[in-house]
Amino acid sequence: MATKSSKSTTVKGADSRIADNKKAFFNYAIEERFEAGMVLEGWEVKALREGKVQLTDGYVVIREGELFLIGCQINPLNTASSHISPDAVRTKKLLLHKEQIRRLIGKIEQKGFTLVPLNLHWKNGKVKCDMALAKGKAEHDKRDTIKDREGKREVERAMKSRQR
Repeated sequence: MATKSSKSTTVKGADSRIADNKKAFFNYAIEERFEAGMVLEGWEVKALREGKVQLTDGYVVIREGELFLIGCQINPLNTASSHISPDAVRTKKLLLHKEQIRRLIGKIEQKGFTLVPLNLHWKNGKVKCDMALAKGKAEHDKRDTIKDREGKREVERAMKSRQR
């Protein structure tokens, strides 16, 4: 008689999302997207596999020609090793080609852009961070976004009731 194991094994696709920053699309006008690797510790990777991450308060800064993700909170698991003191809001280094970083530095300094993390995802067994070169939206732009979203919902409701 075969017994099922208590752990369920899920097959992850080539690209599977870990966390999304939904506020980024509301607060910023996205101009250009980039994908960067992340330098993580072992306990952070384990916590990411469990989905213990919050990306909404995160932002990206450039220091001395390197990119860093600040404000991304990865909560440690209860089973974290006792000889490590995990820091949930540790600054994480992002990996990008030098030429791309130079381009980003130029745009951020000249045109008033900012770098915003959009999501974290798995790619070929490694954690990647999608970030965007973005400009902050004004308050009236945010109201327009809400108005458009509500208008689309009403149209969808009308189409759905018409099909019945």
